[in-house]
Amino acid sequence: MSEETISQTVPPVRDWPAVDLPGSDFDPVLTELMREGPVTRISLPNGEGWAWLVTRHDDVRLVTNDPRFGREAVMDRQVTRLAPHFIPARGAVGFLDPPHHTRLRRSVAAAFTARGVERVRERSRAMLDELVDAMLGAGPPADLTEAVLSPFPIAVICELMGAPATDRHTLHTWTQLILSSSHGAEVSERAKNEMNAYFSDLIGLRSDSTGEDVTSLLGAAVGRQEITLEEAVGLAVLLQIGGEAVTNNSGQMFHLLLTRPELAERLRSEPEIRPRAIDELLRWIPHRNAVGLSRIALEDVEIKGVRIRAGDAVYVSYLAANRDPEIFPDPDTVDFDRSPNPHVSFGFGPHYCPGGMLARLESELLVDAVLDRVPGMKLAVAPEDVPFKKGALIRGPEALPVTW
Repeated sequence: MSEETISQTVPPVRDWPAVDLPGSDFDPVLTELMREGPVTRISLPNGEGWAWLVTRHDDVRLVTNDPRFGREAVMDRQVTRLAPHFIPARGAVGFLDPPHHTRLRRSVAAAFTARGVERVRERSRAMLDELVDAMLGAGPPADLTEAVLSPFPIAVICELMGAPATDRHTLHTWTQLILSSSHGAEVSERAKNEMNAYFSDLIGLRSDSTGEDVTSLLGAAVGRQEITLEEAVGLAVLLQIGGEAVTNNSGQMFHLLLTRPELAERLRSEPEIRPRAIDELLRWIPHRNAVGLSRIALEDVEIKGVRIRAGDAVYVSYLAANRDPEIFPDPDTVDFDRSPNPHVSFGFGPHYCPGGMLARLESELLVDAVLDRVPGMKLAVAPEDVPFKKGALIRGPEALPVTW
C-alpha cells in the first residue's frame, strides 16, 4: 500500500470542546465520533497535538489490558487533554505500568476485597442513617447533595482510609479544589501538595501498624520497604479523591430516578432487583466529561485496520464502550433487566478502579435508604432547573433540591 493510500485512510482530527452538558445528556460530539468509526482522532481543549480515540467495547478492553500501551510514557509528553492543569507526580499509581503498578496496588488490595469492603458496611449504614435522620428532622425542602450525597461518601472513604472524622471537611475541600478546573492551576496544585503532606504524616506514623484501613496497610508496606513513602502517599491521595466520585455518580443516579419516577417506583416495589439495577445505572450514567488519562503506544499496533504508531497518544472512552450496541442492545435505554451487563464504568485491565466494590456498596445503601425511608421524595424544582457542575472533570449536580 502506498504512503498516499495510507494517508487517505487516516481519519481527520476532530476538535472536542467538551462543554458542560445539562443533566445526564450524552455528549453529542462523542456520539458523532462513535458513528464515524471505531478509531478516530481528537484534539481536546488543553495540552498539545492530537490523540487517537478508541470507542468500541472490545477495543477499549484491548487497549486498557495490553502492555503495548503504557502510562509511564505520558510523563514526558504534552498530550492533548481536557484538564487545564496536568501535573502528574512521577511514581503515582495512575502513571505506572506493571510490574511496579502491580506491586503498589498489592499493598492496599486487602482493603478493597469483598471482605475489606464488608468491614465498613455496618458503620457506613449507621452513618447514612444519621444523615437521613438529620435531613428528615430538619424537614423539607432539602438539598439531597448537601444533606446526604456529599457527606456520606466522604465519611465512608475516610473510614476506609483510616483518616479521623475530624479531618473529613479538610480532605473534602482539598478534593474539590484538585478536581475543579475553575480555580486555576496554582490553587489546585497547592491543595494537592497539602493533601500529600497530610497523608505523608498519617502514613509515616503507621509503619508498625496491623490495622486493616488503607493508611495502616500503606504504613506497614513502607515499614517493610515494599513500597516507598512517596509511592504510598500518591496512592492514598488517588484513593481519597476517587472516593468522592460517588457523590457525583449518585447525584446523577437520583436526578434520573427523580425525573423518571417509573424507574424509582419499580425499585421500591422490587427491592430484589436493586443490585442489578444499580449496575445498569452505573453503565448508563455519563460519569465524566470527555476522557480521562491517555496511554502511549510503545510499538506499532493495528486496531480495526487503523495503524497506531509507536509514540502516538491513545485515549479510550469507557462511556462510549458502555453504549456499544454490539454488546448492549438498545444501549441508550435504562433496562433494569439487562443481563449480562459487562460495563466498564470502573475501567478495565491493570488500572481497573480498586474502589469499584466500595462504590457499589455505597450506591446500594443510598438507594435503600432514600427509596425506603423517604418514599414521597420528589424534586423541589423543575428538572431543567437542577444546577449541574461547571468546569468539572467529573459530572454531577451541584445541588439536588428535593421535597417530600
